[in-house]
This record gives sequence, C-alpha cells and structure tokens, in this order.
Amino acid sequence: MSQIYLITGCSSGLVIALARDIAKLAPLQELGAATLTLDVTASQEELIRTATAALAIYGSVDILVNNAGYTLFGAVEDLSYEECLREFQTNVFGPIGLTRALLPHFRRRRAGTIVNIGSLCAWETYQGVGAYSASKAAFRYFTEALGQENAGTGIRTLLVEPGQFRTDLLNPRNSTFVETNILEYRDLTAASFANFRNAHGKQRGDPTKAVAPILDVIHGDNEASGREWPGELALGPDAVETIRSKCERTLKLLNEWQGFSSETDAERV
Repeated sequence: MSQIYLITGCSSGLVIALARDIAKLAPLQELGAATLTLDVTASQEELIRTATAALAIYGSVDILVNNAGYTLFGAVEDLSYEECLREFQTNVFGPIGLTRALLPHFRRRRAGTIVNIGSLCAWETYQGVGAYSASKAAFRYFTEALGQENAGTGIRTLLVEPGQFRTDLLNPRNSTFVETNILEYRDLTAASFANFRNAHGKQRGDPTKAVAPILDVIHGDNEASGREWPGELALGPDAVETIRSKCERTLKLLNEWQGFSSETDAERV
C-alpha cells in the first residue's frame, strides 16, 4: 500500500515536499508530488496550519521527514545571539514544531514514522562549526527522547546521521560564513572556511545512494528485513568511522578517569 511522505527542505521529494520557494519544486510537481511552501522558522500556529493543509491533500501522512537544514560557520566568540538563534530555529525549533503539529494525527492512527536528518557533527565537532554541531546535538537528543516517549504507541522515530554527501548543505546559498575581527582567530577561520568552501560538490558521499538504506529501514526491506528497529542510523563510511572513533575515545577517557570521577556519592547514614 502506498504511503504518504511529508518532507521538508527537499530537493528531490517522494510524495509531499515543502520548501520556501515553490518555484524550486516544479520538477517534483511534474512527477506528481504535491508541494507546499513552508518556512520552518515560522510560528507554531503557522506550522499547524501547514500540517493541516498537508493532511488535507491525501487525507493522511504516514512518514514525516525533517530534512531542512542550515549551516552557520564561525568561531564561537564571533557569533551573535541572532545568528545562533537562526541556526537553532532552522535546525531544531522548526522541526520540533512541525513534529508537534503532526503527532496528534499519528497518535489518533496509532501509527506514524518520524525521520529526523541529523549529522555526524552531533558526535564530533570541528573548529568553525560549533553552532551547527550544537544544533545537531540538540536535535539528536530531542529525537531520542521523542522515541522513548512514544514507545508502544505505534509511532517510530529514526535519527539519520549522515557523513559528508554531495548535497547543497555547503552551498553558499544555504550557509553563512561569519568573518572574524579577532587576530587570534584569523588563521584558524581562514583555513576552516577555505576547507568547507572547497569541499562543496566534492564530498565523499553520493546522495542518490543515501536514499536506499533509509527507505529500507523505514519499510523493513532488503538488509533491514527482519531486523529490530534501530532508532538511529549512521549513514556513510565517514559517519560510521567518526562515531566509532568518538565512542572509543570516550570509553578510554572514562576508564582513565573513573576513579577520580566516581568518588562523589553522599556518605551512607
């Protein structure tokens, strides 16, 4: 049976795609997809209206994919409150708001899948991407808590944490580079910005190959057939390598400092 997808920040949709600029969605419309405009930084009321409009198109939504994203580059000290707020509004608060708008629908049906596109940066940050990494870390734990809260309700959550793929994430249209006026950061940010700008279009991963494993997990097909629902999925060999390395280093640190860290319990009476 066909399932209805609602996908934000989409350049190649499956059924319903949302974007700020409806003109960019013309190819999807030609393929039969229904499209709506949405600014994920809009108010909760506006997100509810958009969710209601999406539900009216086919009568239901089976799978929500929170895919909208925005990258803010800059040393932490250089970033303004407003710049950080925009990063979190796009990468965290907007997806939370849209998810909240659709949860009552999923609960009534006792079925629904929420797929949140995270990042390996939730595990390992780099100089110049502190705000982006922080937003993806927040999104990671929002997804984890949501999954725990809806266990047994028929609502599933899947956090996809991709490595570097040749998407528009590093496209200047989707990124902001905050230049520094602080002498100590000039060489650091110059090198970091150059690396990210030069990486656009040359990333390791092929986005067309990223779709199949996500769909297989959602539908329990191919390699995912018969497996327990994972809740999270590292996507791409660089994501797997980065997350494994972070876990190994964290375990090593815990073991080395365990005695020092653990003598904190209150005395027993």
